[in-house]
Amino acid sequence: MKGINDLMQQAQKMQADMQKAQEELAKTEVTGEAAAGLVRVTMTGRHDVKRVRIDDSVLSEPREVLEDLLAAAVNDAVRRVEAHNRESMAGLASGLNLPPGFKLPF
Repeated sequence: MKGINDLMQQAQKMQADMQKAQEELAKTEVTGEAAAGLVRVTMTGRHDVKRVRIDDSVLSEPREVLEDLLAAAVNDAVRRVEAHNRESMAGLASGLNLPPGFKLPF
């Protein structure tokens, strides 16, 4: 019985740690960019866009170019958020002995 209780306590601690980590990740801000930083998008760990910065030199470009640069900056920010979240959450799962191929939901 002691083994099951220990396992349950570990699971509860991991769940609390996971929730705390997710709250911290949500506060994290990451910046994606396009055109060597002429267009920048700052996004939270929850993929909420906080800021968009567009250099004045880009404003003279055709609208389609500006739209493409904005999309590229958003996509870059999304990739950076995902990479940051994966790296941060990997530390929590490192102490677990999961079966091969088993993935946690993140």
